[in-house]
Amino acid sequence: MSEKTFPRRTLLKGALLGVAAVPVSALLSRASAAAGPVDPNEPQAKSLGYVVDATKVDAKANPNFKAGQACANCLQSPVGKEAGGMVPCNIFAGRPVAAKGWYKVYVKRP
Repeated sequence: MSEKTFPRRTLLKGALLGVAAVPVSALLSRASAAAGPVDPNEPQAKSLGYVVDATKVDAKANPNFKAGQACANCLQSPVGKEAGGMVPCNIFAGRPVAAKGWYKVYVKRP
């Protein structure tokens, strides 16, 4: 059998590369999270009944819907983050949704 040893320099280089990769991976995940506004035709948006305009919600199909509910006043969107008619949504990993939109997991902000 042959014994294989790792020189200290090789071990330290590998450790430094591993430590340097952590911030890079964090930046990449942030970039993918900000992939653009949520499209109502995406599978997750469809399953949640997301619509861009809450006035177009079918009340018969969504009995939980009440007039005045919109993404802008939902608990899942941070206060004061509206920009250009869009608000970030925690349900969609921080991606922007229409401020006048609505989906089935709407919760009124206290």
